[in-house]
Amino acid sequence: MPTVRLTVNGQQVEREVEPRRLLVDFLRVDLGLTGTHVGCDTSQCGACTVLLDGQAIKSCTMLAVQAQGATVKTIEGMAATDGTLHPLQQAFMDCHGLQCGFCTPGMIMASASLLASNPQPDEAAIEKALEGNLCRCTGYANIVQAVRQAATSGTGR
Repeated sequence: MPTVRLTVNGQQVEREVEPRRLLVDFLRVDLGLTGTHVGCDTSQCGACTVLLDGQAIKSCTMLAVQAQGATVKTIEGMAATDGTLHPLQQAFMDCHGLQCGFCTPGMIMASASLLASNPQPDEAAIEKALEGNLCRCTGYANIVQAVRQAATSGTGR
Protein backbone atom coordinates (compact mmCIF):
# COMPACT_ATOMS: atom_id res chain seq x y z
CA MET A 1 0.00 0.00 0.00
CA PRO A 2 1.22 3.52 -0.74
CA THR A 3 2.22 5.87 2.04
CA VAL A 4 0.63 9.31 2.11
CA ARG A 5 2.48 12.19 3.73
CA LEU A 6 0.72 15.51 4.20
CA THR A 7 0.09 18.25 6.71
CA VAL A 8 -3.34 18.29 8.33
CA ASN A 9 -4.29 21.18 10.57
CA GLY A 10 -0.63 22.02 11.06
CA GLN A 11 0.44 18.47 11.94
CA GLN A 12 2.61 16.25 9.75
CA VAL A 13 0.73 13.02 8.99
CA GLU A 14 2.04 9.83 7.42
CA ARG A 15 -0.15 6.76 6.86
CA GLU A 16 -0.37 3.78 4.58
CA VAL A 17 -3.61 3.91 2.60
CA GLU A 18 -5.40 1.86 0.02
CA PRO A 19 -4.97 3.55 -3.36
CA ARG A 20 -8.75 3.95 -3.70
CA ARG A 21 -9.29 5.57 -0.27
CA LEU A 22 -11.07 8.89 -0.53
CA LEU A 23 -9.60 11.89 1.22
CA VAL A 24 -12.82 12.33 3.22
CA ASP A 25 -12.52 8.77 4.55
CA PHE A 26 -8.84 9.26 5.30
CA LEU A 27 -9.67 12.36 7.35
CA ARG A 28 -12.68 10.89 9.14
CA VAL A 29 -11.64 7.28 9.69
CA ASP A 30 -7.86 7.25 9.68
CA LEU A 31 -7.34 10.59 11.43
CA GLY A 32 -10.56 10.80 13.45
CA LEU A 33 -11.44 14.26 12.09
CA THR A 34 -15.18 13.73 11.94
CA GLY A 35 -16.07 17.41 11.48
CA THR A 36 -15.69 16.83 7.74
CA HIS A 37 -19.06 15.32 6.87
CA VAL A 38 -20.16 12.90 4.17
CA GLY A 39 -23.54 14.04 2.95
CA CYS A 40 -24.12 12.70 -0.51
CA ASP A 41 -21.15 10.68 -1.80
CA THR A 42 -21.64 12.36 -5.18
CA SER A 43 -19.95 15.75 -4.76
CA GLN A 44 -23.27 17.59 -4.78
CA CYS A 45 -23.71 18.83 -1.20
CA GLY A 46 -20.35 20.27 -0.13
CA ALA A 47 -20.54 18.93 3.43
CA CYS A 48 -17.08 17.38 2.91
CA THR A 49 -15.41 20.66 1.90
CA VAL A 50 -11.88 21.18 3.25
CA LEU A 51 -9.03 23.48 2.28
CA LEU A 52 -6.29 21.85 0.21
CA ASP A 53 -3.33 24.20 -0.12
CA GLY A 54 -5.74 27.01 0.72
CA GLN A 55 -8.38 26.15 -1.89
CA ALA A 56 -11.81 24.77 -1.07
CA ILE A 57 -12.24 21.24 -2.42
CA LYS A 58 -14.80 18.53 -1.91
CA SER A 59 -12.86 15.80 -0.18
CA CYS A 60 -15.24 13.11 -1.44
CA THR A 61 -13.95 13.74 -4.96
CA MET A 62 -10.26 13.27 -4.22
CA LEU A 63 -8.23 10.23 -3.35
CA ALA A 64 -6.01 10.46 -0.29
CA VAL A 65 -2.98 9.62 -2.45
CA GLN A 66 -3.75 12.67 -4.61
CA ALA A 67 -3.20 14.87 -1.55
CA GLN A 68 0.40 13.66 -1.22
CA GLY A 69 2.57 16.53 0.05
CA ALA A 70 -0.37 18.92 0.39
CA THR A 71 -1.55 21.00 3.31
CA VAL A 72 -5.11 20.22 4.38
CA LYS A 73 -7.20 22.25 6.79
CA THR A 74 -10.43 20.88 8.21
CA ILE A 75 -13.01 22.53 10.44
CA GLU A 76 -11.08 21.20 13.45
CA GLY A 77 -8.14 23.36 12.40
CA MET A 78 -10.05 26.63 12.27
CA ALA A 79 -10.22 27.56 15.96
CA ALA A 80 -7.13 28.90 17.74
CA THR A 81 -5.16 26.52 19.93
CA ASP A 82 -6.65 28.18 23.02
CA GLY A 83 -10.16 27.33 21.77
CA THR A 84 -11.03 30.81 20.54
CA LEU A 85 -13.32 30.41 17.57
CA HIS A 86 -12.25 31.57 14.13
CA PRO A 87 -14.20 34.71 13.09
CA LEU A 88 -16.23 32.60 10.64
CA GLN A 89 -17.19 30.12 13.34
CA GLN A 90 -18.15 32.96 15.67
CA ALA A 91 -20.14 34.70 12.93
CA PHE A 92 -22.08 31.52 12.14
CA MET A 93 -23.05 31.38 15.83
CA ASP A 94 -23.83 35.09 16.10
CA CYS A 95 -25.92 35.21 12.93
CA HIS A 96 -27.69 31.88 13.45
CA GLY A 97 -26.13 30.57 10.25
CA LEU A 98 -26.76 27.00 11.31
CA GLN A 99 -29.57 24.85 12.54
CA CYS A 100 -28.83 21.16 12.35
CA GLY A 101 -25.15 21.97 11.70
CA PHE A 102 -24.54 19.23 9.17
CA CYS A 103 -23.58 21.57 6.32
CA THR A 104 -21.82 24.09 8.58
CA PRO A 105 -18.24 22.74 8.40
CA GLY A 106 -18.36 22.72 4.60
CA MET A 107 -19.94 26.17 4.49
CA ILE A 108 -17.27 27.56 6.81
CA MET A 109 -14.42 26.01 4.82
CA ALA A 110 -15.81 27.29 1.50
CA SER A 111 -16.23 30.73 3.10
CA ALA A 112 -12.66 30.66 4.43
CA SER A 113 -11.39 30.02 0.92
CA LEU A 114 -13.45 32.93 -0.39
CA LEU A 115 -12.28 35.36 2.30
CA ALA A 116 -8.65 34.39 1.76
CA SER A 117 -8.89 35.50 -1.86
CA ASN A 118 -11.51 38.24 -1.45
CA PRO A 119 -11.50 39.72 2.07
CA GLN A 120 -14.43 42.07 1.35
CA PRO A 121 -16.84 40.11 -0.86
CA ASP A 122 -20.21 41.47 -1.81
CA GLU A 123 -23.35 39.36 -1.48
CA ALA A 124 -23.10 38.06 -5.03
CA ALA A 125 -19.53 36.86 -4.47
CA ILE A 126 -20.55 35.10 -1.26
CA GLU A 127 -23.47 33.39 -2.97
CA LYS A 128 -21.23 32.33 -5.85
CA ALA A 129 -18.61 30.89 -3.47
CA LEU A 130 -21.25 28.89 -1.61
CA GLU A 131 -23.22 27.63 -4.59
CA GLY A 132 -21.64 24.17 -4.30
CA ASN A 133 -22.71 23.80 -0.67
CA LEU A 134 -26.26 22.83 0.17
CA CYS A 135 -28.18 23.58 3.36
CA ARG A 136 -31.54 22.02 4.06
CA CYS A 137 -32.38 24.14 7.11
CA THR A 138 -31.61 27.85 7.12
CA GLY A 139 -32.54 29.21 3.73
CA TYR A 140 -29.04 30.72 3.28
CA ALA A 141 -29.83 34.31 4.34
CA ASN A 142 -28.21 33.86 7.76
CA ILE A 143 -25.26 32.03 6.23
CA VAL A 144 -24.57 34.91 3.85
CA GLN A 145 -24.98 37.35 6.74
CA ALA A 146 -22.45 35.33 8.78
CA VAL A 147 -19.87 35.47 6.00
CA ARG A 148 -20.39 39.23 5.69
CA GLN A 149 -19.91 39.63 9.45
CA ALA A 150 -16.72 37.56 9.38
CA ALA A 151 -15.42 39.69 6.51
CA THR A 152 -15.90 42.85 8.56
CA SER A 153 -14.40 41.36 11.74
CA GLY A 154 -11.32 39.99 9.97
CA THR A 155 -10.28 36.44 9.25
CA GLY A 156 -6.52 36.86 9.47
CA ARG A 157 -5.80 33.51 11.13
